[in-house]
Amino acid sequence: MCNLYSLRTGPAALRRALGIAQDRTGNLPPLPAIFPDQMAPVVRTGEAGRTLAMLRWGMPGPKAFGEPLVTNVRNVGSPHWRPWLGVGHRCLVPATAFSEYADTKPRKTPVWFALGADRPLFAFAGIWRPWTGIRGTKRENPDRVEAEHTLFAFLTTEANGVVGPVHPKAMPVLLTTPEEWATWLEAPAAEALRLQRPLPDPELHEVSRGARSDGPDPEAEDAP
Repeated sequence: MCNLYSLRTGPAALRRALGIAQDRTGNLPPLPAIFPDQMAPVVRTGEAGRTLAMLRWGMPGPKAFGEPLVTNVRNVGSPHWRPWLGVGHRCLVPATAFSEYADTKPRKTPVWFALGADRPLFAFAGIWRPWTGIRGTKRENPDRVEAEHTLFAFLTTEANGVVGPVHPKAMPVLLTTPEEWATWLEAPAAEALRLQRPLPDPELHEVSRGARSDGPDPEAEDAP
């Protein structure tokens, strides 16, 4: 389960690549380590076109289980997730690498995967929703105050041959072309969900091991 990813692409290149009509992220810095419950840039489609905005990573799970924070969604047939699979609640989560943890001793080892050593841009197939409750890191919300949030998660699928030796259970759904990005944002659900499949092995590479960030990590103290 992917609970750590990075985004190295600068804001101007990000806007060009993703066809952003409106950028609400401000002066977006490199994000070498994005952890659950942190804010991260997400692309949604509105009346003015594609909008880039900061959303919080992690959606509430089923109430029957106490609404746990869920970062990765695989069972898209679940009644809990189906309402968020329509065009209005699908999104792209830009990234340049993601990490899975190898089950090593005495502690697990972060292993980073990317499309190449130069970290080309891709996007996770995401979903989003509004939610009211208590969220945020201790630095952001020290008094644990309830507020309105806009949350996202992204889809996973079975692991391919590159990720499988490290994390055999699953990998994120990676979208790598403008055509795939458009399909995920605009197509009917049945068509869009055909993208829930592993990336072919030759398109993904292990790029580093051992670091908790894909580059300098000034926010590591906010990690869970």
